[in-house]
Amino acid sequence: MIDKLENLLRSGAEAQSINLTDEQITLLLNYLQLLHKWNKAYNLTAIRNPEQMLPLHLLDSLSIIPFVQGEDILDVGTGPGLPGIPLAIFYPERKFTLMDSNGKKTRFLFQVKNELGLNNVAEIQSRVEAYQPEQSFDAITSRAFTSLSDMVEKTSHLLKKNGRFYAMKGQYPHQELRELPKHYNVVASHSLQVPSVNGERHLIEIALSH
Repeated sequence: MIDKLENLLRSGAEAQSINLTDEQITLLLNYLQLLHKWNKAYNLTAIRNPEQMLPLHLLDSLSIIPFVQGEDILDVGTGPGLPGIPLAIFYPERKFTLMDSNGKKTRFLFQVKNELGLNNVAEIQSRVEAYQPEQSFDAITSRAFTSLSDMVEKTSHLLKKNGRFYAMKGQYPHQELRELPKHYNVVASHSLQVPSVNGERHLIEIALSH
């Protein structure tokens, strides 16, 4: 099973032109194992099969690697650490704060951080609008968190002046973009190709206009 998953991960990353080291492959597969194990008790994701988890969670999260800028990144509504944990494994030199309001999910993230030795990860249990850190972030990522207007309005106090929002979506969100408040600019929209995942995937990049 592990060999099969490793082959899936290697070929999937290669298809996305993402170069993973052997150490990163090991960490990603260990994360997948923890997710599968804890999912039985904690109900972290509706997907139960590791062979489905790998493309739908890992490869999907890795697909935004070419686009995410910034050294200090907040992943809101991270759930079991998606896309935050795969990004933190790929970018050990960047700092990732993973936030979720669900205590079971943040306890799982604490376990992952310690077992995998991810020194660049911090987990926070909080509602996003209640979170008041000392410093704001270069970038905010989200994956299936909420609508675009909700995301930017609830998290704008957490973003640095020239920071970026990166929202992962399925189909191109025409309606949500129309509802975006006027003082936000869509900087870019990226169509993502995720191996072994059917259906559209998009990354919407948003900035605050000054």
